[in-house]
Amino acid sequence: MLAVGIVAEVFGRHGETLPGFDFALCTDRPGPVPTDLGVPLTITHGLDRLATADLVIALPWTGFRTPPAPPVLDALSAAHEHGSLVAAHCVGAFALAAAGLLDGRRATTHWRFAELLARRHPEVTVEPDALYIDEGRIITGAGAAAGFDLCLHLLRREHGAAMANAVARDVVLPSHRDGGQAQYLAAPVPEDCDDERLADVLAWARENLHEPLPVAELARRAVMSKRSFARRFTAATGTTPHAWLRSLRLSSAEELLETTDLPVEEIAHRVGYGSAAVLREQFVRRRGVPPRSYRRTFTNTP
Repeated sequence: MLAVGIVAEVFGRHGETLPGFDFALCTDRPGPVPTDLGVPLTITHGLDRLATADLVIALPWTGFRTPPAPPVLDALSAAHEHGSLVAAHCVGAFALAAAGLLDGRRATTHWRFAELLARRHPEVTVEPDALYIDEGRIITGAGAAAGFDLCLHLLRREHGAAMANAVARDVVLPSHRDGGQAQYLAAPVPEDCDDERLADVLAWARENLHEPLPVAELARRAVMSKRSFARRFTAATGTTPHAWLRSLRLSSAEELLETTDLPVEEIAHRVGYGSAAVLREQFVRRRGVPPRSYRRTFTNTP
C-alpha cells in the first residue's frame, strides 16, 4: 500500500497549477486485490492498459519470490518493446528481472533482498546501495520511501526540474536525491536534518549558492571543526559536503534554465560557478548534455 500511495501521490492530481497524469492501476486479474494492510484495492484495469502507457512501474508484492504469471511478464516485455519507460520500485525489480528486462544491466532493489536478486539473476549487476539506477528506458529503485526518489527522478528526467520541484513541494519532500546516495541513513535527507546547527547551515547554503561556500566556512557557521563537520554531515545526509553542494548547484541551474531566459553565464554565477565553461563541464559530466541543450529540451528558449 505504501508503494501504491507513493506513485498515486506523485503522478496524481496536484491542483490547477500543475498538469495531471493519466494514472491507472493494473493487474492480470481485475477485481479486489489484497494488500499488506488487509484493506483490499478494487482494480478495474487489466494488462491491456499497459499497451498504451508511456510509463509502466512494477510495484512490490508479497509473493515476489515466485515469478509473476507469464501474461504479466509478456505485458512488461511488450511495453518495453513498443517504447514505454519501464521502472520498478523495491522488489518490483524481481518482475523486471523475470521478464529478462534487466539482463546485462545494472539494477537495484530493497537492500534486504539485493543478495537474493543477484543470486536468482546472475546476469543482472545488482547495486544494493543505490537509491535508484537509471539505465535509459529501464529504471529501478530501492525500497519503501525511496519510491518517492524514483518517481521524482522520472518527473525531473522527462518533464524538467521545475515540475519535479513543484510536485516535491506539494508533497513536502526534498526535490532531489542522487541515485547513488546510500539507501539507509540515520537522517536520510539534508532538508529535514534533525541536527539543528547542521540544518541551519544547510538552509543558509541553499540561500547563498552564489558564494564559493568552502567547507571551512560551513564548518565555522556550524561551530565545528572541518573534520567534525564533514563526519556529522556525511552521517546525516549520506554524502559529502562537496557532493551535496554540487547536486544543489546543478539542480538550481536546471530550474533556472527551464524557467528563465537568463544567459548561461549569469546562471553559472547565480549557482556558484565562476564561469559558463565551468557550469558546462559539470553539467555535461553529471547530466550528460550541455546547459543550452538541456534548455532546448524543456523550453523554446535558444
